[in-house]
Amino acid sequence: MLRRVSNPPNPYSARTLEYLGEEPPVKLVVYEEEAASIISHNKSPDIGFEYSLNPYRGCFHACSYCYARPTHQYIDFGAGTDFERKIVVKVNAAERLREAFMKRSWKGDTLVFSGVTDCYQPLEASYELTRKCLEVCLKFRNPVSIITKGALVLRDLELLRELHACAGAHVTISLAFADNAMARAVEPHAPAPSARLRALTELSQAGIPTSIALAPVIPGLNDTQIPQILEQAQRAGARSAFMTLLRLPAEVKDVFFERTKEAFPSRYNKILSSLTAMKGGAVNRSQFGKRMRGDGQRWEAVSWLFKSTCERLGLRTGEVHGLKKNPEQNTFRRPTPQLSLFDN
Repeated sequence: MLRRVSNPPNPYSARTLEYLGEEPPVKLVVYEEEAASIISHNKSPDIGFEYSLNPYRGCFHACSYCYARPTHQYIDFGAGTDFERKIVVKVNAAERLREAFMKRSWKGDTLVFSGVTDCYQPLEASYELTRKCLEVCLKFRNPVSIITKGALVLRDLELLRELHACAGAHVTISLAFADNAMARAVEPHAPAPSARLRALTELSQAGIPTSIALAPVIPGLNDTQIPQILEQAQRAGARSAFMTLLRLPAEVKDVFFERTKEAFPSRYNKILSSLTAMKGGAVNRSQFGKRMRGDGQRWEAVSWLFKSTCERLGLRTGEVHGLKKNPEQNTFRRPTPQLSLFDN
């Protein structure tokens, strides 16, 4: 069943649309865009990497907690159902990536897919923008790291193996819940945790380094599942793990609390009180920024549970994109005209 239209007021718009009477069902609308550039330089404290590529704006997975929701308001859409059903496709992503790689300013740093919205959301099956960009990375021998919930990543398994052999490739599977039912309530259109674990297993067995992103930790909802999630990931072959605490910037707070109250009416008050206590009432505060002024003991307990479980399982911690920067092992190279001739 599709959600009705539900968007928090857009602070960048002078007008707010409200339906008189019955709201229409929400349908998927795809907008094709010729992007001016494709590589983003990240400065957010929530994002532990420098350069990223996002082939899509908006995300069909519809995770209620997604910190990227407010970015849709920059293009005059809403942060709620608009973010999930009005998807912008950067059809020239691969061409713009090649142009960026040809510039002398690009030094071959690890490029992270995606950082904002999922590069393996369902539209990737038909547009293949992520795959085309990975092919460019292979041609230039540029290392990549992928963060995704999409089991569709397995389609590009052989390409990732080839890229890892010559430059370096790493895949992080984002997994916040141990069971399919709870995940479906919070991440309604993302692949089930069981499907993501199967993808993690196949990637690991193919020799591609993998990690687990336990993100986000939602106090009062999934914090008790931390050991089980990490155990599942370790059995699937993950080598490392990192964890982030739920952060609700701007209009994300409205979307998350509205949907949480609907999905977990009996847990809602506990989730709300646990989160506000842990963050001192500032639910938009990042764990990577200033020291949280809330219930520090509870956060320390959650951190201890995560770190001690990782230590027991032999999982490394603290790695966000899984590839360490080493200038002495830079594999990046620009194809010469002669090499390009043989590639055609």
